[in-house]
Amino acid sequence: MRLFLIFAMGVAAHALAAEKELKSVGLTVGDLGNPFFVQIAHGAAAQAKIYNPNVKVTSLSSNYDVKNQASQIKDFISSGVDMIILGAANSKAVASSVKQAKARGIVVVAVDVGAAGGVDATVMSDNRQAGEQAGQYIVDNLHGKGQVVIVNGQPVTSVQDRVAGALSVFKKYPDIKILSQNQNAQGTSEGGQRMMADLLISYRHVDAVFAVNDPSAIGCDLAAQKAGQTGLFVVGVDGSPEAVEALKSKQSLFAATSAQDPYLMAQKAVEAGYDVLQGKKPEQETILIPVKLITRDNVSDYTGWTR
Repeated sequence: MRLFLIFAMGVAAHALAAEKELKSVGLTVGDLGNPFFVQIAHGAAAQAKIYNPNVKVTSLSSNYDVKNQASQIKDFISSGVDMIILGAANSKAVASSVKQAKARGIVVVAVDVGAAGGVDATVMSDNRQAGEQAGQYIVDNLHGKGQVVIVNGQPVTSVQDRVAGALSVFKKYPDIKILSQNQNAQGTSEGGQRMMADLLISYRHVDAVFAVNDPSAIGCDLAAQKAGQTGLFVVGVDGSPEAVEALKSKQSLFAATSAQDPYLMAQKAVEAGYDVLQGKKPEQETILIPVKLITRDNVSDYTGWTR
């Protein structure tokens, strides 16, 4: 009996010692003016509060500025956060900041995009799949022949993977001509409008547009409509509420989007980070969440993001 009690007390003490309270979380993402990143912030906060209702969650927008994000991470380190949820402004340039946080014992989880520097885990959509879905939709609707522009974005892994996925499809069809693929619309509607206006001046005939996210796709749509274009269509990535509205609009040239789930993505990121905080190594260093292509044909069945 005495041995049993000693064993039970040892197990209880070990459990108590292993459980570390999540007191504070710092989150930095590309642009909190974008509903996608707002949902990431909400999802992260909701999951963190499951572990501690009184947890402090600080959500900041890097505005895709590497120096700004480095300063934000430095402040998180100084304030002693337990965990950083990181949507890198630049997947490679963030490495130094990640290493500094890790050196202070802070758990760092990359969300939405990959990050160099030795993050504890990465949670993102299957971005190559998103690009492949978009590319195949374009090819199918052009019947394997046409002129396409790719409206690119920030130098982060998610964008790079989407473009690579689309290009892998286009390369199978020799009659699909890529007119442009390196122009950065900054992931915004305003950037998409500017880029599309310039592209329509440079190229007289465009059949389809692949934009790396919904805001830039919607900007491309608006610019094409303003230019009086009727023969082209636009495909994005996100599955945002704005994309749903565009898909339901008869005037819109927006034709499809590969839908992500930013709220769920952020929940899983915090969950993975909490496991690391408790000394549990993630089963997978990179967790990929599948995407689904939403078109005018199935948009009525699409329930949208988790929250």
